[in-house]
Amino acid sequence: MKALFLSNINPTANKPPVRIQQNLLARGERRLLNWLCPRLPGWVTPDQLTTLGFAGAVMVAAGYALSWFDTEWLGLSLLGYVVNWFGDSLDGSLARWRRIERPSYGYFVDHSVDAVGTLLMVGAIGVSPYMRLDVALLAVVGYFLLSIHTFLAAKVVGEFRLSYMAGGPTELRLMLMTMTVLMPIIGSGMVPHTPFSAFDLFALVVASILVTLFILQSYATARILARRGE
Repeated sequence: MKALFLSNINPTANKPPVRIQQNLLARGERRLLNWLCPRLPGWVTPDQLTTLGFAGAVMVAAGYALSWFDTEWLGLSLLGYVVNWFGDSLDGSLARWRRIERPSYGYFVDHSVDAVGTLLMVGAIGVSPYMRLDVALLAVVGYFLLSIHTFLAAKVVGEFRLSYMAGGPTELRLMLMTMTVLMPIIGSGMVPHTPFSAFDLFALVVASILVTLFILQSYATARILARRGE
């Protein structure tokens, strides 16, 4: 899920981009990750953590799909978010802690896996009873657009934006977990006079924000490049 909020250095850049991280939980999360890294067993590798994070994404998707049969399956999605956070947040942190980074390999594999994991987690909400698939995929498209901007900006202007609007990957997971908890409480009924559920409308708002951020950030980056004559 951190494809949008990059945690690795772009291996194609001449020098490491400036990291911009202003999300609300960043400091506390960094302290926790720094505490966990030296306490992980020696046999645990970054690749294993990346795989674990992807397994968490599969758990999230399975929980949403199975919620057609029983809302208690949403608990599997909640657990999956925690597993995804653990693996996704620790893989790069552990590599840096042990000084075993493989920048090109890690950059490619980590973000490729993240992209598929994001598609599974967010897209699978659209196969639950609570959200339309087309609406969920619109949210995925918005997320991927902003991810593309982040990757490009890290290369062309040397800015490594790890958060937008004080939100990072952990805040996003917490938002999705909160929404998941509310699903059986609010239900899947349509909002009066609309073809959408409350969760559809929420996802449409989020998708609109992501697309708007992509447009604004792309315009700002283009102006920076134009002033530089690049």
